[in-house]
Amino acid sequence: MVDISPNLVKELREKSGAGMMDCKKALAENNGDIEAAVDWLRKKGLAAAAKKSGRVAAEGLVGVAANGTSAAVVEINAETDFIARNPHFQALVSQACEIAAASDCTVESLSKSPFKGEAPTVGEEMIRLIAVIGENMSIRRVQRLSVSKGVVATYIHNAAAPGLGRIGVLVALESTGDASKLQDFGKKIAMHIAAVGPQSLDISSLDPAALERERAVLVDQARASGRPEEVIQKMVEGRVRKFYEEVVLLEQVFVMDGKTRIADVVENFAKEIGTPVTLKAFERFALGEGIEKQESDFAAEVQAQAKISG
Repeated sequence: MVDISPNLVKELREKSGAGMMDCKKALAENNGDIEAAVDWLRKKGLAAAAKKSGRVAAEGLVGVAANGTSAAVVEINAETDFIARNPHFQALVSQACEIAAASDCTVESLSKSPFKGEAPTVGEEMIRLIAVIGENMSIRRVQRLSVSKGVVATYIHNAAAPGLGRIGVLVALESTGDASKLQDFGKKIAMHIAAVGPQSLDISSLDPAALERERAVLVDQARASGRPEEVIQKMVEGRVRKFYEEVVLLEQVFVMDGKTRIADVVENFAKEIGTPVTLKAFERFALGEGIEKQESDFAAEVQAQAKISG
């Protein structure tokens, strides 16, 4: 039997939102496999993993910047929420975004890019701030979108300063239409993305593994109804369509009117401005998503519960 460590239980608990003993049982039933345990909990109705897996557990800032027909989003993490109000940290993130918007960058190349300030590079300025402020920092990720014609609109949610906040979104729109109208429209789509958090632009770009995993869960749930196999398959297909509406941007209902699919919203906007518009790509960074804070007393809590249940 696989040894189920307190840290493994903690990880599953954070991912699924399920109770501690349910998490321990799920791991035991699935030989310590976290993802299989999440699915086991979902099949039992004990977790809503898709809604829990992106929990924020790190601090710092997400920033956005635009440069002509390109824009970038950058996440730089630190240890406390106080850092978001520090003007020197804000300047670091802002300049990192401007550099990333001007040319394609990886985390490594961004760190080595020239910095206008007390240190010669972005990475060295971050090291300087670590020494001055006393918090560990890291550039976690960077993404740039560009179009040949049109705009890349940007949006920051929970802004701490212009272009800086807790959620940053880019929306790339290909079009020859009026740039100001495209920017306004792109911002509305970006606000929707910030609120809903889609997984993919369209059905074809949805991660096949994520789709198959969801389908497997849906099949097991449908079979639990005891209905004939042909009915089960129809039930599953209906639920898969519902899944698309939940996670695929172009299939989602626009939050601003509560009734129109995003694909139709884009089509209607194109008719309004008299020229084709293609929603080419999007990017959404939520501060700290997928990073877990340490909970020093959690292991003791698990051990205590194990003794009680044993």
